[in-house]
Amino acid sequence: MNYSDLLTVAFEEAQAGYAEGGVPVGAALFDADGQLLGRGRNRRVQDADPSIHGETDAFRKAGRQTNYRDKILVTTLAPCWYCSGLIRQFNIGTVVVGESANFSGHLDWLREAGVRVIELDDPDCTALMARFIAERPDVWFEDIGECSGGHD
Repeated sequence: MNYSDLLTVAFEEAQAGYAEGGVPVGAALFDADGQLLGRGRNRRVQDADPSIHGETDAFRKAGRQTNYRDKILVTTLAPCWYCSGLIRQFNIGTVVVGESANFSGHLDWLREAGVRVIELDDPDCTALMARFIAERPDVWFEDIGECSGGHD
């Protein structure tokens, strides 16, 4: 499985979110064979809905699955508590993370639950998020930065 190819889908979503003035976190849910089930982006600013994070948007758009253990959730940024809870609640088996430099997320908590975590340290994901944080710290600190123990 080429996880960098899967990350491309999530990164396109992050770029679209950034262009819309939102938080540039994109995500996609794939089956075990790498077939796309759903893709989405953080739209909490655009839709004035704090529950629409990238991972939750992709998850919802994938529709009901009978089993999530064999699914691959790809996200441009390490998941926050909210999205990590979704991963654990539905027992998603693999999480591919574009970057965890700007926000470390809760990857150890996921690993402790048996989730396979693959960190790609993608420079494009890192640069886009750093740019957003520098330009819009007010939006970043609304619910991700301060509440989740993220960006310094």
